Amino acid sequence: MESKRLKLPIGIYTFEEIRTDGYVYVDKTKYLVDLIDSGKIYFLARPRRFGKSLTLSTFDALFSGRKELFKGLYAEEFLNRENFKPSPVILLDMSKITSDCSIDGIRESIARQMKRIAENLDVSLSDSDLPGNLFDDLIFNIFRKYNQKVVILLDEYDKPYTDFVNDPDMAEKVRNVLRDFYVQIKANDKYIRFTFITGISKFAKFGVFSTLNTPLDISLMPQYAAMCGYTEDEIIKYFPDYLEDTAKHIKITPEKLIEKMRYYYNGFSFDHDAQTRLYNPFSTLSFFAEKKFFNYWIDTGRSKVIADYIKNRYLTVEEFRNFAISEDFAKSPGDMDSTPPEGFLYQCGYLTLRPGPENSLNLDYPNTEVLNSMSAMVVQNILRDRDEDFSRCRSGLLNGLTSVNHKKVISAFNRLLASIPYDDYAKTASDVVYDFDCDYQPKEWTYRSMIISFLRGCGLMVFAEMHTNLGRSDIVVVYGGKTWVIELKVAYNGECPIKKAEEAFKQIENKNYAKQYPYAICVGMAIDDTVRQITEFKVKNEE
Repeated sequence: MESKRLKLPIGIYTFEEIRTDGYVYVDKTKYLVDLIDSGKIYFLARPRRFGKSLTLSTFDALFSGRKELFKGLYAEEFLNRENFKPSPVILLDMSKITSDCSIDGIRESIARQMKRIAENLDVSLSDSDLPGNLFDDLIFNIFRKYNQKVVILLDEYDKPYTDFVNDPDMAEKVRNVLRDFYVQIKANDKYIRFTFITGISKFAKFGVFSTLNTPLDISLMPQYAAMCGYTEDEIIKYFPDYLEDTAKHIKITPEKLIEKMRYYYNGFSFDHDAQTRLYNPFSTLSFFAEKKFFNYWIDTGRSKVIADYIKNRYLTVEEFRNFAISEDFAKSPGDMDSTPPEGFLYQCGYLTLRPGPENSLNLDYPNTEVLNSMSAMVVQNILRDRDEDFSRCRSGLLNGLTSVNHKKVISAFNRLLASIPYDDYAKTASDVVYDFDCDYQPKEWTYRSMIISFLRGCGLMVFAEMHTNLGRSDIVVVYGGKTWVIELKVAYNGECPIKKAEEAFKQIENKNYAKQYPYAICVGMAIDDTVRQITEFKVKNEE
């Protein structure tokens, strides 16, 4: 009799549910056993939707001695050791703390979670309403009742704080509340067996971790790089049926499917030499469910905090490509109040580590999904969050690319450029960070970056600065089986746009930008800076 196929654990973060209700579980328990055998207090930073909550749920079941859940897994041996004893567990999920209210509301939300845990473990608490006092009561009273040291699992420790990245005054108030709350972990050290803390940020100096016994930060350790997320080998091992079905649906081989998945979803790297590459679990599972390449990570949880952060700082997409950093910065990007944008985006998962020249490190976008998602947010900000305008621009662009209607493509670009306020052009041009050798004037760089962001935000395959033996083209777009090679020039201070369009087109021809693309559609564009519109263009279709 054929065995029943295991289900995809999309949105399932409880270890018990995955193991008892027939879901695929990628065995990560070796990492957990190694940590328990090696130390007492740890910290792990990973972006959202990367399996942090599932990791803590697995720790919870492991320390609780749920042997039936670990049958056939690496940790089964750990539970069968002669000296193993279960421990009471305090599992705190700080993502559940209400953050859309006053500071008193946040205190009340933390206190409510303390009282619920106490009720579940059948211990009493004092009448205090202060979260720190209740946490102190909880740890000691659990230890006294069960005569066992307590395990503390702290998920998304920074969530109440990072929610206010755009509100420094409120962030400072939350910082003080969390400091007084987390200090109880250090104060009750003798009653604690093991502590594991997760979050998206490594803002260890913002005053919270200073109250703890210093945790061992395993975030960049190579031996724990794959503790959260899926490696390619794990996808092949644990999801063979889904790989085969998806490949059949898309009408390609499983090997070709892995190649396409690698381009679109692989690429997160969390070790200090940037060697291990990982897939985001949520995107991978969603892709297998829908059998469609799509930006799942951002579509089902777009953070207004991130969108506002990008908007308020006039950030572009291109300024963070191959962004050089030090290893010290990778390990400790700084506090929320002071970290530069690259540090914030790195910790939120929009940028990841890449090997740089001579053993240095760079930041870059992990994969096409994240690059397109970042681009979409930038374009939404350009259009001032008008979804209707974005849809209209996108529809006109795709129609023009499909029908090879150059005027429709130019019209879509001009609609985008017309939506950018004058102040945004000036601000972006003055703030942009140059980390690559180019001879673009600031405004030309801004125009070019906005158009590239728009193309990527529309979900297109876009290449910027594609190198040939004689130079590099501005933009290459692939859509509907057709390739467009685009060169952009800006006419400043009365310069002739017609001559600029000719110059752009001749550059494509003279430097063989389209040589590697048979039947390419070559477009030289000229933007008149006085009206900030593409007013002239020259086109040649090689078909």
